[in-house]
Amino acid sequence: MIAPTPLSLCFDPERLKADLAAVASNAWVPHFNRREYEGDWRVVPLRSLGGLPRKIYSDPMAAPDDFQPTPVLQGSPYFQSVIGAFACSVAAARLMALGPGARIREHRDFTLDFEDGQARIHIPVATNDEVDFRLAGERMTMREGEAWYLDFSQPHSVFNGGSSDRVHLVVDCLVNDWLRELIGMGKTGDARRGTVG
Repeated sequence: MIAPTPLSLCFDPERLKADLAAVASNAWVPHFNRREYEGDWRVVPLRSLGGLPRKIYSDPMAAPDDFQPTPVLQGSPYFQSVIGAFACSVAAARLMALGPGARIREHRDFTLDFEDGQARIHIPVATNDEVDFRLAGERMTMREGEAWYLDFSQPHSVFNGGSSDRVHLVVDCLVNDWLRELIGMGKTGDARRGTVG
């Protein structure tokens, strides 16, 4: 298991929130796996299979080229810049919102394993101090605009105890040398953290 790693990529929180604010309320789709959560957990696809605007399933067996920009991404210039900052093949990209009082029960995502060539990156767009995100029992604190690699094959859960939505931009990547180096730099605390945009 690779330790949770803040990447040497940072994004502008205000520009992230500006693109988020422009997303129409009817673009959000309730998460389909209702056994894994309580309350309000919803998704907006930015890259989906065939670019379909309500296709939220991120098929781990699909090729990256099967994922295309959705109309929401096409109308979100900064989200485009964020995804474009990843110098690796990107499959799905989604906004994932967890409403106040909502909970994602502990589970594992066995198809997401760095050693097997896949990585999921989380970028907080909107969060609050009462979000309790646990990975393998450890509470993770991620600030808006940071990019984090987390090993989601480990048990993880989230509870939003705050009064505002917690929204992450979630990017599924194929591991390449660029991403290996980026995660390696994050683990050693390299100070060259650049801001995109």
